[in-house]
Amino acid sequence: MKTLRITLLSLCEIIFFAVLSGQQKTCNNNFIKKNVKFAAAQESRQVKQIEKSGRFVNPRTFENGKIKYVSYKDWTAGFFPGSMWYLYELTAKKKWKNLAMRYTQQLDSTKYRTNTHDLGFILECSYGNGYRLTRDSTYKNVIIRAAQSLKTRFRPAAGIIQSWDLNPGWQSQRGWECPVIIDNMMNLEMLFNATRLSGDSSYYKIAVSHADKTMQNHYRPDYSCYHVVDYSLKDGSVRSRQTGQGYAHESSWARGQAWGIYGFTVCYRETHNPKYLLQAQKAFDFVIHAKNFPSDYVPYWDFDAPKIPNEPRDASAAAVMASALYELSTYENSKFYKSWADKIMISLGSPAYRAKLSENGNFILMHSVGSIPHGVEIDVPLNYADYYFLEALKHKKELESHK
Repeated sequence: MKTLRITLLSLCEIIFFAVLSGQQKTCNNNFIKKNVKFAAAQESRQVKQIEKSGRFVNPRTFENGKIKYVSYKDWTAGFFPGSMWYLYELTAKKKWKNLAMRYTQQLDSTKYRTNTHDLGFILECSYGNGYRLTRDSTYKNVIIRAAQSLKTRFRPAAGIIQSWDLNPGWQSQRGWECPVIIDNMMNLEMLFNATRLSGDSSYYKIAVSHADKTMQNHYRPDYSCYHVVDYSLKDGSVRSRQTGQGYAHESSWARGQAWGIYGFTVCYRETHNPKYLLQAQKAFDFVIHAKNFPSDYVPYWDFDAPKIPNEPRDASAAAVMASALYELSTYENSKFYKSWADKIMISLGSPAYRAKLSENGNFILMHSVGSIPHGVEIDVPLNYADYYFLEALKHKKELESHK
């Protein structure tokens, strides 16, 4: 009789957890559908304004009641076309594919630029997604040509890709010689992609060299990262470690921390070298154990900003991290990293961070930060926050479908 009771109890537990699992899956699917539907509706309004202008104007942010549009030269120029590709992938509606193709084409001449490290941001997000979804050889050729351009910025003595040129501007006033920013980790994906598409291993080797030097020189013992490391062009030694967009040289800028988590996750995907997986994991461990990491999982713009909790949040950093964590969950500790990504996404999809329809300049997310030290884009929507939010939704949808 006792054995029967235990068997019945075990059966009840199995049924209970099966029902709970089904409810969670339904909840997850509803979350995805709800947010995809909203994003499509909001972006449709954004597109309507662009199409009304009769030309492609690239929306970057919404400040002081006006949408700020940027040219193909802006480092954020690839995110809006990239969002169109993700909406096509998430909805399967040809409308989004047509828009993605047209807006992506506007960036074609960027492949020749050698005066910026942002080619990965601009062209991998647009042409890279385009090639992934269409296998159009035109997109393939742009990626390879852009990788050739980015390759010119590799500095052999230091083993890194130089980020900023020291032309007149605030960068030229810092005394830097060869500045490298943590953001540059996000441009490596295009180099890995170029080796796969062309068979030329030099792109792969440059990406690995840059990742190794970043791992060696950008990170503190607690796995927080510096924003800027300046190298000597003569012997490759480190001249200084500073910040450009964070609160202070020794503070931890939230979006920079997110760029690193994402970038090293990509490096592990492309190389299968466990040191990159560990680096991404340790960088995220810093985030969740940081004393100022808020309970809604959307970080303040800098983990060491002096007026926390009265400091702006950065939804863009949260979206980047969520996307990276979904991918991390496919490699190791799947439940742990997916649960963290889900927590972040639930916050971003809530009224606290997701805009109301037709408001917020027709951007999806509110409350991001560009650069507080420069007094620009403070507590505003940003096109890259929307892009990585959509990318995270794509990852989540794929993970839920495989349960």
